Parts: sequence; C-alpha cells; structure tokens
Amino acid sequence: MLYARLIISRLLKAAIVLLLIVVFNFVLIQLAPGDPAAILAGEAGAADEAFIAQLREQFGLDQPMYVQLWHYVSGILTLDFGYSYRQQMPVLDLILDRLPATLLLTGTAFVLSLVLGILAGSMAAMRVKKASGSLIMALALLFYATPLFWVALMAVVLFSVYLDWLPAYGMFTVGANLEGLAYALDVAKHLVLPATTLGLFFIAIYTRMTRASMLDAAQQDFVKTAKAKGLAPRVIQRRHILRNALLPIITLAGLQAGQMVGGAILTETVFAWPGIGRLMYEALMQRDYNLLLGIFFFSAALVILFNIATDLVYRLADPRIKGAAA
Repeated sequence: MLYARLIISRLLKAAIVLLLIVVFNFVLIQLAPGDPAAILAGEAGAADEAFIAQLREQFGLDQPMYVQLWHYVSGILTLDFGYSYRQQMPVLDLILDRLPATLLLTGTAFVLSLVLGILAGSMAAMRVKKASGSLIMALALLFYATPLFWVALMAVVLFSVYLDWLPAYGMFTVGANLEGLAYALDVAKHLVLPATTLGLFFIAIYTRMTRASMLDAAQQDFVKTAKAKGLAPRVIQRRHILRNALLPIITLAGLQAGQMVGGAILTETVFAWPGIGRLMYEALMQRDYNLLLGIFFFSAALVILFNIATDLVYRLADPRIKGAAA
C-alpha cells in the first residue's frame, strides 16, 4: 500500500511536470527562427506569398499561439501528437517506430556502464595503494575527459576501418534478410560500438563514485565492528562496504539514465543508429516542429520514469527510508 501511494503521488507530480514541459517547449519552438510553411513552399518550388499563406492555413500556423497551444495540449491527451509535414506520417507513428532502437541502445549502454563502473570502482577501492588501482583511476579519468564524438570517430576508424571487426553504422545488415537468432546476433554486433562509446563516459563516473563511496564506507563504525567479529575481508567488502556504497550510486544512476537519452543524439548520428536521437537531429535540420515537440515529450517522459524507478529502487535498497513520506 505504501508503494502504491508513492507511485500514484509520483505519477501525479510527473503529469504536472510534463504539462509544464510541453508548454515551455511549445513556446520555445514558436519563438525559434524559421517558418515551416516557407521552407515547405520553397522545396515545392512555389515560394510565393499566396502558396505560403495557404500552407499556413492548412497546418493551422496562421492561428494565434494560445490557440495552437490549446489544440496541441488537447491532442496530447488523446495521444495525438500532430502530423509530420516532412515525413508525411503521424508523429506518434514515427516516434514509436524509432523508440525501440533508442531504448535498446541506451539500456545496453546503461547496464554496461553500471556493471563495469561498479566492478572497476570496487577493484580500485580494494587496491587503493597498488599500481593496479592507480591505473584503473587513470583510465577512468581519461574516459571522463575524452569528448564523446572523438571516441566515436576513433572507434569507427580502429574497429571498423582498420581492423574490420565490427560494422561502422546501422542497426542490422541491410539486405541480409536474417531471422531469429542470426538476426539477434547481427543486431548485437552492430550494437557493440555505439553502446560502448555511449557508456564509456558513464563507466568513468561510476568507477570514481564507487571507489569514493567504498573508501568512505570502509571508515564507518559498522565495518570496524564486522572486522572485530572476525569476518573474512571479502565478506566485509561485499556485504557491508559495497552494499552501503551502492546507495549514492543508485541515485546517480537514475539521473544519468535520463542523460543517456540526450547523449544518444550524437551517438546515433555518428553510427547511423535508427533511434529517436537521430530522428531529432533530422527534424531539427528540416524545421519539423511537430516532430521535435513529440520527441521532446517522449524524452521528458522517459527521464521522469527513470527518476520514479530510481526512487523506488532506492527505497528497496535502503530500509531506513521505507516509511518516509511520499
């Protein structure tokens, strides 16, 4: 019952936040330079004022901003996100077609970065005065400071062009017509470079955070008590130090999961991954404002859902706050 009340409370707050985000994004898009009707008319080869006015009336762009906003918000309540003038498809269909690819990429990168980051941070904490521990932290600092686009380009040059181990772009081999396990393995092969590239920065963050949290937890009184009881060092590291050190990492991971959706824009563009990040870039270049607004909405919704899930996981991991107010 406590978790049900918590979820309902969080969802109500999320609905208010989403409404504010929708209004804010809509106003920003309206204030952005460029007229979609003029761009469409120019590409059609009939950029005269009469044709532009006809397009503006057809797509409702001639109405006042508050009227357009009302139509847009009321449409969202019925899952109508408008129509993409450039793609000639409903916005919802376009996003739902690309969303699974983005969730696959960001989910894989998130799990990879969290597992490897915690593992590397634990090893660095247990080898704090050894050369191997210093090497792990040096590599973490290197990955943290290296720009994502440079890592992506160098990964393509090394593993695709020079070594020819992994494909450089796309989600699957075009024209191969693979099915079943062969298709899954082909997608996994295409996923290696973009997921690793996207996750490297976050691996560095989790490594540094895990090491710092474990070193701090190792100084607490409950660890000294466990040592006095004669528990094995590995048991102390796993059950007492690492378990308590994971609490701030859970909080950080929830925030970073939302950031990965934004970071996927660059990764998907470099590796031609067919997700909503690449779709957002294309919509921005084409002034497809309805599509941009729909992508902004789904991105914000994903971030909010990640935060709600993080809150629930944190309460499960830390019994001390189970009874806290929602």
